[in-house]
Amino acid sequence: MVIGIIEDDALLNQALEIVLKKEGYDTVCAQSKEEALALTEGRVDLLIVDIGLPDGNGIALYQEIRKAREIPAIFLTARDEEKDMLDAYQAGAQDYVVKPFSMKVLLKRIQVVLGRSGSEAFLSCGELLLYPRRRQVYVSGQEISLTAKEYQLLEYFMRNQDQVLTKENILENIWGLDGEFVVDNTVSVTINRLRKKIEPDPGTPRYIKNVFGLGYRMGEQEK
Repeated sequence: MVIGIIEDDALLNQALEIVLKKEGYDTVCAQSKEEALALTEGRVDLLIVDIGLPDGNGIALYQEIRKAREIPAIFLTARDEEKDMLDAYQAGAQDYVVKPFSMKVLLKRIQVVLGRSGSEAFLSCGELLLYPRRRQVYVSGQEISLTAKEYQLLEYFMRNQDQVLTKENILENIWGLDGEFVVDNTVSVTINRLRKKIEPDPGTPRYIKNVFGLGYRMGEQEK
């Protein structure tokens, strides 16, 4: 997944790149219209575009890019004016963010836009990102290696976040008919192995938590 950052503020450009890479995205960066036109010739799945560029208007730039190819875009601007917002959406923008903004909020908006555009579906929970097509999992931007059953188990949990999943649910969906023949502690052993790979502190799970007498639930620990 490649995100193009078009932002003339060097510090903000760098900050965006660091945050996005930590979340598991690849990035390409530009600080001007000229650089942006060059970078969009390669693979880019989403653009983050500053409206005010030193050599042109970000909205006009995006309109020019869209003549060649369709890339979803989120616009950044320091001006909270209705006309700017309307112009951005008229140009085909998927979203519009006013500076200063929260990086966490921007990341959520990126996830929504990518999911809406169908560029690449993924599942997320906190610092976890799972890409079903590629069968890849990232924790805080770092790819981790899972066995086939650990991956299937994690995907099952992430597709059913905030729901209580019983041992029987898990055996039926992950082991299928084989579930009738696995030993009694197979589910708990596999979950414990998975926790060691995804949890900051496996002893105090943040993602996969026991629900006493019922089973397990996935969801971020309340702060």
